[in-house]
Amino acid sequence: MCTKEQIQRAMDEYGNMVLRLAYTYMRNQHDAEDVFQDVFIKLYEHMDRIQSEEHMKAWLIRVTVNVCKNKLKSFAYRKMDTYEEWLHSSPIDSRGDVIEAVISLPTKYREVVHLFYYEGYQTKEIAELLKKRESTVRSLLARAREMLKNKLKGEYDFA
Repeated sequence: MCTKEQIQRAMDEYGNMVLRLAYTYMRNQHDAEDVFQDVFIKLYEHMDRIQSEEHMKAWLIRVTVNVCKNKLKSFAYRKMDTYEEWLHSSPIDSRGDVIEAVISLPTKYREVVHLFYYEGYQTKEIAELLKKRESTVRSLLARAREMLKNKLKGEYDFA
């Protein structure tokens, strides 16, 4: 049986990671917080299946991605203008122009950029987490870098 202390420890250890990943998908703080809550409720329900700390982190990432994708499907009918909200309320990163560029990427690029640069996963690990081939992950990262380079060209000197 799962205890309150186990969940609190998991939230302390992985909460920021879950929130950041959810934010890259949902593009607004309120929906990211909803995802955060859903993910940790699922952890509470399935804690007995977690085999190790490494397994917990991978499990949390996979569940966060799935919850986000499901919420985005359910939000498809809504037109949400989150850009303005993000500009005024993003507590996630102080490099606003870079985050803005990353957030503007299509989802398939955002997720690999987030896992590679923000969470420190290698391409092989990302491929396993997202159930994609490693070559696909490398291609997505390369394309994302190119898109970011073009978006940020005026902001930074890419020599």
